[in-house]
Amino acid sequence: QVQLVESGLGLVQSVGSLILSCSASVRTFSSYTMGWFLQSPGMVRAFVVAINLTSGSTYYADSVKGRFPISRDNAKNTVYLQMNSLKPEDTAIYYCAANWVVGGLAQVVAGLRLPADEYDYWGQGTQVTVSS
Repeated sequence: QVQLVESGLGLVQSVGSLILSCSASVRTFSSYTMGWFLQSPGMVRAFVVAINLTSGSTYYADSVKGRFPISRDNAKNTVYLQMNSLKPEDTAIYYCAANWVVGGLAQVVAGLRLPADEYDYWGQGTQVTVSS
């Protein structure tokens, strides 16, 4: 069983920055793809970014490309989401998720593009509020 814990609960002003982290209790951290999703009230969970922890390959939603770089520290079993140039419309609950990925390049690429319902493990979510 993989447990994910997010941190970085934040209230920040527009154009400000915030860092979210997601720590995983798993022995083979580097064998996973980790994703971040957001959910606004009344909306479905939406993809933000994913990272393959073996290769470091990433895939971003267009809405955050260039603003929300993702990084990993495999020694700490942690991924980080640096949220820059925040906008009020970024206000949401942010969830990290994990999915076991094995195989070559094709599997890595496919793993980065998984929809929310194909991730196996989820954190509890952390609220990010951006005021105008």
